[in-house]
Amino acid sequence: MNEAFLHGRLLHGGDYNPDQWLKYPEVLEEDIRLMKMAHVNEVSLGIFAWAKLEPSDGVYDFDWLKNIIDRLYENGIYTILATPTGAVPMWMSEAHEEVRMMTEDGIRRLPGERHNFCPSSPYMREKMRAIDERLAETFGHHPGVIAWHISNEYGGHYGDCHCPHCQRAFREWLKKKYGTLDRLNDAWWSSFWSHTYTDWDQIHAPSRIGENTLHAQKLDWRRFVSDQMLDFCEDEIRSVRKFSDRPVTTNFMMFFKPHDYFKWAKALDVVSFDSYPAWHNEADDVRTAMETSMNFATMRSLKKQPFLLMESTPSATNWMKYNMLKRPGMHELSSLQAIADGADSVQYFQWRKGRGGSEKFHGAVVDHRNGANTRVFRDVTRVGERLESISSRVLGTVNQADVALVFDWENWWDVEDAQAVTNPVNYLKTVLSYYEALWKQGITTDIVNMDSDLADYKIVVAPMNYMYRGSYMEKVRAFVKRGGTYVTTYWSGEVNDTDLCFLGSHPLRDLLGIETEEIDAPTDLHRNEILYDGTKYETTGLCALVHAESAAVLATYQKDFYAGYPALTRNYYGDGRAYFIASENEQLFTDRFLAEVCAKSGVTSGFDAELPYGVTVSCRKPVEKGHGDDERTPLYFLQNFNYADTNIQISGAYNDIETGNTVSGEITLSPYQCLILE
Repeated sequence: MNEAFLHGRLLHGGDYNPDQWLKYPEVLEEDIRLMKMAHVNEVSLGIFAWAKLEPSDGVYDFDWLKNIIDRLYENGIYTILATPTGAVPMWMSEAHEEVRMMTEDGIRRLPGERHNFCPSSPYMREKMRAIDERLAETFGHHPGVIAWHISNEYGGHYGDCHCPHCQRAFREWLKKKYGTLDRLNDAWWSSFWSHTYTDWDQIHAPSRIGENTLHAQKLDWRRFVSDQMLDFCEDEIRSVRKFSDRPVTTNFMMFFKPHDYFKWAKALDVVSFDSYPAWHNEADDVRTAMETSMNFATMRSLKKQPFLLMESTPSATNWMKYNMLKRPGMHELSSLQAIADGADSVQYFQWRKGRGGSEKFHGAVVDHRNGANTRVFRDVTRVGERLESISSRVLGTVNQADVALVFDWENWWDVEDAQAVTNPVNYLKTVLSYYEALWKQGITTDIVNMDSDLADYKIVVAPMNYMYRGSYMEKVRAFVKRGGTYVTTYWSGEVNDTDLCFLGSHPLRDLLGIETEEIDAPTDLHRNEILYDGTKYETTGLCALVHAESAAVLATYQKDFYAGYPALTRNYYGDGRAYFIASENEQLFTDRFLAEVCAKSGVTSGFDAELPYGVTVSCRKPVEKGHGDDERTPLYFLQNFNYADTNIQISGAYNDIETGNTVSGEITLSPYQCLILE
């Protein structure tokens, strides 16, 4: 990431909606005063302001926005300026129904809500370009505007549109991909139930009131939905770039299934992300911390560079089942966790609570009452102070991984639609269990997909890799042959990229040294166990039955008719090795096995300590040796997610970059404490 737009500091700020307060001019001045108190140096403006920017068709009013950008800049606060397409104004939705989404039942949605627009609508595209270009022409070179926030959380409410425009666009997308109906019919296996297509116009989006049995058709529809909304985003980017050279971003969401973020990231200068973990909803915060870390790792890995934390809550959300307040210390720790895992910002939704609407009780820095005299405001101020103190040390660093974990959006779509071993298959949960084992060790892990380059890693872990697509198999063979370690599991290598089953043998049979046969989905009454190096572990789900050929058997099933079958194998291939885990097992096994794999591959956290439960470490290293006149060393963020004092024995000696104190031997981490060490 080009850091120039950060102006030498980690960003601290968030969503600001002064368009809701234009009748209260005193609010702006009070907000500026409070922002400076809280060490806020940036805000995101205009995200849902279309109705104020274009109050009627073709009539624009940017004066209020210019005044706010100017006043903020005069006070040392920069703006990330949004295009306003996240919420369509009522005058447009009412007068032009084609901009509104249509459900799969053919019902046009009524005006209102947000994200209620069709990405294929010619009129919507025309109006989007007009306002985006005017904004860029007006503010694209303003010294206070440092980046563009393209729309907001694309697709984050309604999802896909089934209107006639989208149906036609889907057919054109298919024509471009397959060329002929014969190729499409072969790829979709459409002879199933006599569903062969003889005319392109016979094809419709999958629907509960229509065709919903051809998995390849459903997979291509998911690809199209992601691509079509991305095409809309790219159209917005082209519009602002006509008049502005500022970097562009759009805010991604937590494991948002409808959009393939690996494709989306290519269109952006910097990835940004909205993070809303459900802190304190479980017995402890350790699993939530791990899941949040994998979210951050995904965002960082998309472009192999730092990302922006665009939204987080400084207190509570208002849309979860239980909207718990952050306990003392958690806001500071959760904010620093983002920095530890690759963010160059901490930003909030929202700066000030609105007086009405569905988000009036969503967490904010400034509440309806009490101004700066709140616990939340003091917490935010503390974070702002810490970010200022560490900015010069953190900027220009990023997490650098020896381990890659395969999490592929297209595989996610396809494996959970397989209608096979168990319904539903939970791909995300499976991948998280492997990330958890690495996170507990403090191992920096990149999240990759099947298009990613594997050359720079020592270990690649690919759980439930159901689909093999593109050149993935060749990349895996080359990776292992030159000395890499590959770990994969049950329910992998089943289908190609159009969901057609592989015939003959497993497509990586030579690499894995096994042949797969059946897969079982035992109920709780039929749970099995495996024996690995003298210890028994319970299986928790799927159990594949395989035969070892050239592979060594490291663990075996202990019960039922497949007692004695291999449950874990290892095969040497070239200079590397490949493991196949046949069963879904309890976490204790996964933790132990991946710890052993990392040790054999020489992969460590680099931090000289054994991490107790609830404590992890993240490492950011300089992108290049030296930074200015400094020769910088790696930074270790030691994080305690226990709401209790936790002792840790540190073998080496480290320097606390904020206090200058030496840290070594046995130390006690306070509840939710984060130390930044070198």
